[in-house]
Amino acid sequence: MGEPARQLSRERMLRAAVGIADTRGLGGLTMRSLAAELDAKPMSLYHYIRNKDELLDALVDGVFAEIELPKVGGDWRAEVRRRSLSARTVLARHPWALTLVESRTSPGPATLRHHDAMLGTLRAGGFSLQMTAHAYAVVDAYVYGFVLQEASLPFDNADSADAVAGAIMEGFAAGEYPHLVELATQHVQQPGYHFGGQFEFGLDLILDALAAHGNATRPS
Repeated sequence: MGEPARQLSRERMLRAAVGIADTRGLGGLTMRSLAAELDAKPMSLYHYIRNKDELLDALVDGVFAEIELPKVGGDWRAEVRRRSLSARTVLARHPWALTLVESRTSPGPATLRHHDAMLGTLRAGGFSLQMTAHAYAVVDAYVYGFVLQEASLPFDNADSADAVAGAIMEGFAAGEYPHLVELATQHVQQPGYHFGGQFEFGLDLILDALAAHGNATRPS
């Protein structure tokens, strides 16, 4: 049941908007659907949010506020790793956010704090300005790409992955696609397989490479 109009506030509106986006996607989030969720008149929302664009900006800022900030001055690798794990968790919780986080042109304070902390962590870790830009871009491309790929998979756990792999292989003629069969039978269908388990392996490869490249380019 929605909240009475007299209890409206910007914070309650944003919580309701996140709930709608989480359950129905961005396509289900309109000022009218938000008003219905809050049991309020649509025009009453404009006292707190000027328009849909401001609402989306606020939602993106809320997503960045949920991601753990790296500690500037700490071990850069550990801090970027912790932040990346947190970012993956938050983005998986709000899959609609992937289409928004890089598209908004009016970043809020949480978004700006997040970016500044990431840049500061890398700079304090000894990276040049150019390498800082490279590192941040590469890390986020991996995090965002992995979350997007994981959300698009036709399975969500080990059992369903096994079933999907089995169903695909049933259509193969004997001897067709031997490498796909090998991967499916000897890896995907093995106990304990989970696609998401590969995230940390890939992240560590990237961080190791950045550390090695950063050390190689720093003056001795």
